[in-house]
Amino acid sequence: MIKEIKVPSPGESVTEVSIDSWLVKDGDYVKVDQAIAEIASDKTMLTLYSEFSGTIKILVNPGEVIAVGTVVCSIDTSATSSTSKIETTTGAKDETTTVTNIEAKSSSASHEHYAKNIPSASAQKLMEEKGIKDVEGTGKDGRITKTDVLNKLQTPETSSKVPATSEKSSSSITTVNYGSRNVRREKMSMLRKKLAERLVSVKNETAMLTTFNEVDLSAIVALRAKYKDKFKETHGVGLGFMSFFAKACAEAIKAYPVINAQIDNDEIVYFDYVDMGIAVSTERGLVVPVVRNCESLSLAQIEKEILDLATKARNSKLKVEEMMNGTFTITNGGVFGSLMSTPIINPPQSAILGMHAIKDRPIVVDGKVEVRPMMYIALSYDHRIIDGKESVSFLVRVKELLEDPSRLLLEI
Repeated sequence: MIKEIKVPSPGESVTEVSIDSWLVKDGDYVKVDQAIAEIASDKTMLTLYSEFSGTIKILVNPGEVIAVGTVVCSIDTSATSSTSKIETTTGAKDETTTVTNIEAKSSSASHEHYAKNIPSASAQKLMEEKGIKDVEGTGKDGRITKTDVLNKLQTPETSSKVPATSEKSSSSITTVNYGSRNVRREKMSMLRKKLAERLVSVKNETAMLTTFNEVDLSAIVALRAKYKDKFKETHGVGLGFMSFFAKACAEAIKAYPVINAQIDNDEIVYFDYVDMGIAVSTERGLVVPVVRNCESLSLAQIEKEILDLATKARNSKLKVEEMMNGTFTITNGGVFGSLMSTPIINPPQSAILGMHAIKDRPIVVDGKVEVRPMMYIALSYDHRIIDGKESVSFLVRVKELLEDPSRLLLEI
């Protein structure tokens, strides 16, 4: 029996998705609950699982944009894993396998474009002049370009076979190997395309400014070194830096609530809670899962929420609702080595805090020069509703709380 697999809806507002990649091949035998494809929307990635066991027939190519509910593959539940055997016990070819192999080959062949390894006019002319063959095409749809031919000419085995037009020309021409000059094109994923659109709209639609400060993290480094083992033993999760920053921002927002506000037409919307977005980098781009009511959580609770959301993000299992309606965001470029940057606001929010790399630097403490673990922090904000005084004061408050973390626990 043939069973159809349709694209599920990633969320109420999502109407289109694309197949990011197939995790199985056409004609493969799949089992119930086996991951068969990864699907991209403009908000998140999700994994498509098989609802049946049987032989899969893929109906949609990777990168193709389709409507939610579209049938992307079918499963022949009458097939069993034994049909993958090439020969029966008698040595004769299994008829079912032969049919399956033919279908798989024809399907594979149908995916190859007619232009694959066909030279363009200029490439054809150059190949004839130089007397070379067997050039691998890297152009659109696999077409052989003039650049492909030139690259082929640079390889030692090809250069030695190219006939010289004359003794004079062969002695006067010097071949220079400039290295690879291949060009590769990849279609933007829906997630990356949507992210690009949002970033451009932020630059065009907000009056974004950034203010900077620096934080001495000596106290937090010492606190983590002293209690990290006991913390993990007690709470089952590591004590990182992010929970301190999330807690400090949530506390500072109590003093400066406009940092947590948003513009809605001609109104300013204030929230009495902090839904903290934590930017997470994945293989497919940046996603921002949200820690709800961060102002009410302990350091341990924040760490557990961040770990859970980050794990889901990297495994493409985040739900759309887990990334929606954040009121403030923190992003950490320091994990990649960034020393200073200007983070871009995550709309419709009005501010975002940027963390950076921790570096030992000499600073003056009580009139003496000491080496301390320092971090630059940045606050990008929408100047339409947040004034410079509020943005700077907020960042100073965050700095004070981080440099004296006991105040975070006592909320003073």
